[in-house]
Amino acid sequence: MTLQWTAVAFFLYAEVVANVILCIPFISAKRWRQVFSWGIWNWLSPYWNKCFFTMIMVLIVLFLDALREVQKYSGPEPMQDAKVNPNVYDHVHMKLFRAQRNLYISGFSLFLWLIMRRVVTLLNQLAVSSENSAALQAQMDNMTNAVKQQEEDNKMLRQARLDEEKTVAAKNQQLKLEIQKLESQLKTAESAVHRSQAEVEAMKRQAKGLAQEYDRLLTEHHQLQNQPSASDKKDL
Repeated sequence: MTLQWTAVAFFLYAEVVANVILCIPFISAKRWRQVFSWGIWNWLSPYWNKCFFTMIMVLIVLFLDALREVQKYSGPEPMQDAKVNPNVYDHVHMKLFRAQRNLYISGFSLFLWLIMRRVVTLLNQLAVSSENSAALQAQMDNMTNAVKQQEEDNKMLRQARLDEEKTVAAKNQQLKLEIQKLESQLKTAESAVHRSQAEVEAMKRQAKGLAQEYDRLLTEHHQLQNQPSASDKKDL
């Protein structure tokens, strides 16, 4: 294996290990986001896209070269030469095997490179979605607590209003009772006043009658006093 294919093979092994580590279930996306936010990744971020596309181009070139080698050694001409010379047959099959191996290595390396980029992107998106969902859940909890508090306040206000209405109703009932009591007292006073007025009128009539009787008796008294004096004059 040449140096370039040895490097591609080690790169493939590294990709396999990296993808396995990224797919470990007990490491959450939030933890991976914290790892990806380290300073070294921030330092490498300006070169990340260039490195990514460069590796894609290199792997595509190697994949096409391996595909060309496979087509080259699997064609009819090498096979005809291999049938004529047995040593050439082994050499052709060895070259075909190496070309196919290189094709698989470069193809899987390209595939895992794209998969690893997609996995990292999905982990970041999942972490952001988790943070947003946590923030939304916190907002929903706050809104739920606010709604519950509002309902409790409304319930307390309704209870206070009911208590106030009951208090006002009791006061109104007490005032009605007091008004009825005062009305009864007023009627009693009015009846007493009427009785007093009737008694006063009766006393006035009685006093008037007594005065008239007194005047009559006084007149009779004067008449009685005048009668003896008249009889005396006749005797004289």
